[in-house]
Amino acid sequence: MHPLLARGERLALYLALWAIAGALLATLLASEAGLSLWEAALVAFPLAYAYAFVCLSAWYVSRSTPIATSGITRLIGTALAASVLSSAAWVLLARTWNQVLGWFWGMRIPFGEIAALLFGFGLLLYMLSIAVSYIVAAFEHAREAERRQLQAQVQSREAELRSLRAQIDPHFLFNSLHSISALTAIDASGARRMTILLGDFLRESLSLGRSERIPLAKELALAQKYLDIERVRLGDRLQVAISFDNAGDCLVPPLLLQPIVENAVKHGVAHVLEGGAVTVLASCTPSRLTVTVENPADADRPASGASTGMGLENVRQRLRALFAADASVHWHERDGRWRVEVALPAVRAIGTESRAGQDA
Repeated sequence: MHPLLARGERLALYLALWAIAGALLATLLASEAGLSLWEAALVAFPLAYAYAFVCLSAWYVSRSTPIATSGITRLIGTALAASVLSSAAWVLLARTWNQVLGWFWGMRIPFGEIAALLFGFGLLLYMLSIAVSYIVAAFEHAREAERRQLQAQVQSREAELRSLRAQIDPHFLFNSLHSISALTAIDASGARRMTILLGDFLRESLSLGRSERIPLAKELALAQKYLDIERVRLGDRLQVAISFDNAGDCLVPPLLLQPIVENAVKHGVAHVLEGGAVTVLASCTPSRLTVTVENPADADRPASGASTGMGLENVRQRLRALFAADASVHWHERDGRWRVEVALPAVRAIGTESRAGQDA
């Protein structure tokens, strides 16, 4: 279907523009054929609107000879032939209309004097219609190319996110199984309890991982389960404090904080003889969600920056893929504490209520 016929407002705008062509033709007829303005209008406007529908065929002419694949000779020849045929048909239509005016209104218009004028005017209008059709086709081609590029970017982003999740998920299992392995020789009941906790943790992480976004409260509850697993191994050396005030219903990518919490235990508390607290604080303004994770840092701990940086870099890449420059991850060590701050746009879940922060 012709794009102008697909929507009524487009057709209305098209016919409104042809009123200008009708007025211009009436002016030419009045000056060249000696017609009164009333007679010129009675001839010009019906012919202009009739020719408006004839010129719709210019769209199909442009589609049959695309600029990208047609030679210049074919383009010019096709356009000229279509214009001549359409203009000639318009002249014949004008002759018939002239006879109708004579039969019903007694008007005597010197058709021989205006035939050449009509033919030239029709030729010009049809050539103009073809040119506009090529411009519209080029615009639609550019828009389609932009749509395909955007679709490719979305698919690339989704593939990147799946890849990053694939890197993170085995990391959970490896760390937890390593902890269970260490416990089996010294605390069999603790290893059994940790296995049960690990099963619950994995089941929930897999369930949440299938979602695009989850409430922060669920993300922090999952982090709490992981920390409960580590507390079986570390005992009182690991303390946990989680507070999220009014930010519980803010939506975040699933498993976003998990690598940060893992690093806080594996590269923080585990290397401090007396242990310490992993503190998670979340706050939310109308436009911004900020989550900070702190843990003690031993200045004499073994060098492990590469593994720590990999987890944080995964978090950074996920946020960059999802939010571009609207999200950030920063980390630093100060006064014996390692601090990671994650900031991203605040989007609240619809139909949920904020939950008060909790300390574990």
